Amino acid sequence: MRRVALGDEIFWTVEALAADLVALGVAPGDAVMVHASLRRVGPVLGGGDGVIAALRQAVGPLGCILAYVSWLEQFEDALGGDGHLDPALKPHIPAFDPASARANPDHGWFAEALRTTPGARRSANPGASVVALGAGAEAFTADHPLDYGYGAGSPFARLAAAGGKIVMLGAPLDTMSLLHHAEHLADVPGKHIRRMEVPLATPGGVTWRLIEEYDTVDPVVDGLDEDYFATIVEDFLASGQGARGRVGDAPSVLVPADAMTRFGVDWLEARFRA
Repeated sequence: MRRVALGDEIFWTVEALAADLVALGVAPGDAVMVHASLRRVGPVLGGGDGVIAALRQAVGPLGCILAYVSWLEQFEDALGGDGHLDPALKPHIPAFDPASARANPDHGWFAEALRTTPGARRSANPGASVVALGAGAEAFTADHPLDYGYGAGSPFARLAAAGGKIVMLGAPLDTMSLLHHAEHLADVPGKHIRRMEVPLATPGGVTWRLIEEYDTVDPVVDGLDEDYFATIVEDFLASGQGARGRVGDAPSVLVPADAMTRFGVDWLEARFRA
């Protein structure tokens, strides 16, 4: 049964969503990073937890589900040009604790739902933070570098190296966070660097740490549209790679992480490499 009527509302079942995910290209044993708009998926029995259950059913016990969660920092506008914060403000800023810090709501409710699912593991880089659930979750999220957290040693690099996949469940294509990994790898001049002082929760108390990263808020180099990630993904799909389909009501996309990363690097270097 694909849908169930409860009163006046029709709901997708977990089994129906799992079948849609398999038809899209999700397979048992896959590691899948998911960006989801639950509103576009439509009413699901179990809500966001039902979507997670469908993903777990599709990847099976040897698979892993990942999501980009970042964190809810609210003080970025108060940083100085060098990335430091006025010391007088520091006592009022909550520290980042990977075990409890909320996912950034900009990433949708799915990210927070996955973060709070029992057994989930969350990486310790605040801005580039990723949560993983399933086989290999600890390996994907452990020892996430604080500086340049989309590069070597990051969950994004590990996902690409493991032959993982990206699934966009109704989420805008310009939110595909894997392409920050491509930005990191691309050999192009003039990449913007952002520095940010961040409070980290440690056993000994709060430690403030200046973190350096290629800019992920604005385009990494001049001359790019704000939503240029969507253009890269569309060009990738137009090349015959990846897949489109529907999961529930949501227009969805699946791409292999390694090929998507290499395509993103080539796309940037073809336009900006000196």
